[in-house]
Amino acid sequence: MNLLSKFPYGKKPQPVADGRLSETSEESSRPDKMHGIYDNSPIPRLTLASFVMGVLVSMGGFIFGYDTGQISGFLTMEDFLLRFGQYNSQTDKYFFSNVRSGLIVAMLSIGTLIGALIAAPIADRVGRKGSVTFWCIIFMVGMIVQISAENKWYQVMMGRWVAGLGVGALSLLVPMYQAETAPRHIRGALISTYQLFITLGIFIASCINFGTEARHNSGAWRIPMGVGFLWAIILGVGILFFDETPRFNFRNGKVDEAKKTMVRIYGVSENHYSIHVELEEIKAKLELEKTDNGFWREGYLMFFGPRMAYRIALGMGLQSLQQLTGANYFFYYGTTIFQSVGISNSYVTQLILNGVNFGSTFYGLYVIEHYGRRKSLIVGSIWMFICFMIFASVGSFSLNDKQPQDTPTAGYVLIVFACLFIFGYAATWGPMIWTIAGELYPSRYRAKAMALSTASNWFWNFLIAFFTPFIIGDIDFRYGYVFAACNLLACGVVYFFVLEGQGRTLEEIDTMYITHVTPWESSKWVAPNIDEFTTISNPNGNLEQGPLPREKTTDPGEQ
Repeated sequence: MNLLSKFPYGKKPQPVADGRLSETSEESSRPDKMHGIYDNSPIPRLTLASFVMGVLVSMGGFIFGYDTGQISGFLTMEDFLLRFGQYNSQTDKYFFSNVRSGLIVAMLSIGTLIGALIAAPIADRVGRKGSVTFWCIIFMVGMIVQISAENKWYQVMMGRWVAGLGVGALSLLVPMYQAETAPRHIRGALISTYQLFITLGIFIASCINFGTEARHNSGAWRIPMGVGFLWAIILGVGILFFDETPRFNFRNGKVDEAKKTMVRIYGVSENHYSIHVELEEIKAKLELEKTDNGFWREGYLMFFGPRMAYRIALGMGLQSLQQLTGANYFFYYGTTIFQSVGISNSYVTQLILNGVNFGSTFYGLYVIEHYGRRKSLIVGSIWMFICFMIFASVGSFSLNDKQPQDTPTAGYVLIVFACLFIFGYAATWGPMIWTIAGELYPSRYRAKAMALSTASNWFWNFLIAFFTPFIIGDIDFRYGYVFAACNLLACGVVYFFVLEGQGRTLEEIDTMYITHVTPWESSKWVAPNIDEFTTISNPNGNLEQGPLPREKTTDPGEQ
């Protein structure tokens, strides 16, 4: 599918020589009146403002990825084991019990779950931008608690919990900021940069771990941990030089500021037709949503909004399934897993896995805007299902787990299919679920609903991080069959419930859910005109008799 297909409404604009988009009134499927009085000059594919916004705000993902990547290596470092592990008198060695390692790794996830829920009302009250800086400070407080630990393992655990509050809040705020700001034709790719930076953070952490793991003092783990302050400072200070999101400004009466931000991000004039249309859509939706019931009542009424219960359940389900794909099985315990198959330096293997993860996510940025959300997620689910079936079967029936060096071929097959799995995850389910979470909900409920979906992600993140050591101890590589089944379930959920949002505004996607567009036919849906937006729903969430969207014929370039 063309990168800018269905932009802005239905018909695909024609590319011109300088790589920008051309749109004429005849080409638009939106029959708005007085179209001709607006600027219809080509729209840049990517502006400097949108690029810098996508990169800097995505540092929130880097913070999460970096923390995830470093803890995997810490658990096998000599000094970290001596300080925080348990002594085994029979082997005369230090080790981490399943409970202790599970708590150290998974306590971050408990913090992230709470942080995601708390961040929503704060973001609605003080704005997205200021919230980002506040939660960066909270993250650094957690890092101070960890790095100052001498020999108390529970201090590390609690420090990870505090840091998790910041990571969880940023996991809500970053996709939301990008969704509310990004131009529609590259929104999927820009939100996906959040996942790209998660993978970059994991990769950089594994590189630094590899460089320090041979040290025999606390520098082995304190150096990587200390570097983590840099990423929080870059994001917390850098965001202050950016505008608040257009939709937050619009909802708070700052219409001119909202328009200026959109003009800068789109790279067009203030009189451009696309700016006019998007602002009119935001205004139409705002008029329907305009009411103030207080925080708690608003949270209750959210479930009775237009198809909101359906969308909340879908968002939470998709975020849960992202964790149940099994990716964090490798990222949290990859070093330990590959030690068990006899790889001499498991840090090198982890470095390879994280490199594949990072590189493949670049392909995901291409896939999401060329093939859409639905097709990509379905293919990704099937790919990961096959990889885990082979991984689990080889590990269970071909690998000699007592003497893995006796079955070297099986060990290398495990690494190959781990890499193939990560390729599929990084190109599809890794970045795209964050994109869909940012698109699912109307502006009025977006922060609260995204908080619930993000919290479900962190809830399953915690369960997998904490219980994986116990499960591996009981069923070993057969654990992979569980993830394989979850990937098959994920494929069905996407096919039957997820709408295609490629190339559409957030307001159009909201309308698609309200009007019960059939998921497997959603790519053919054509938006109603501006006047009809106000007749589709009312503030109480009840459907009214309004015009149904017209079917459009599929453009040959979109097949």
